[in-house]
Amino acid sequence: MCGRFTLTLTVGFGERFGVEESVLDLTPRYNIAPSQQVPVIHTIPRGERVAVPMTWGLVPSWTRDLTGARPLINARADTLMERPSFRGPLARHRCIIPATGFYEWQKSGTQRLPYYIRRKDQGFLAFAGLYDILKGRDPPLWTFTIITTEPSPLVARYHDRMPAILAREEEERWLAPGPIPGSELVSLLAPCPDDLLEAFPVSKAVNDPSREGPDLIRRAGDRTLGV
Repeated sequence: MCGRFTLTLTVGFGERFGVEESVLDLTPRYNIAPSQQVPVIHTIPRGERVAVPMTWGLVPSWTRDLTGARPLINARADTLMERPSFRGPLARHRCIIPATGFYEWQKSGTQRLPYYIRRKDQGFLAFAGLYDILKGRDPPLWTFTIITTEPSPLVARYHDRMPAILAREEEERWLAPGPIPGSELVSLLAPCPDDLLEAFPVSKAVNDPSREGPDLIRRAGDRTLGV
């Protein structure tokens, strides 16, 4: 699963994702957790990309009672068509979640040790996601989920799933309206190339979702990567 990620870059955000960023009030985020809001990219009917603040944890549009709702933070790429919560958004509400990295935890004895995974060039990542809109509220509730796929060899050292990271040339296809054939979907949501990413240990302070700041993504010096 993907349970925590970062969006530490603000300069160049609009240019990279083809959106107007002046309305977003972007600040670096080092410990994004479920139930928090982040900018999410989708297309409006005339084909223009827009960035909208959405809450992490998809709530299907047919939900009647939020009290008992269980927001869905991840959606498995291999079962998207099997889940009623995802079938509609897969056809109509595909989105991109901008990120700069994500955390995974490796079990060591009784401990779970955090690692940070990012692009080697420290640039933006584009997670494939789905969103939905719960109407009948003021304002409507916009929520999203991050699609996960099989891990690359690098990520497999820490977890058996990873975010589906879109290649830049595939982003337009993902955001285009209409259904995507199954074979093409498999290709779009495949694990990203291993040579794109790097991983290193970080402070256990990231375990606390209330913690923020650049210290969370600094390499920890008290253990090795095991590579």
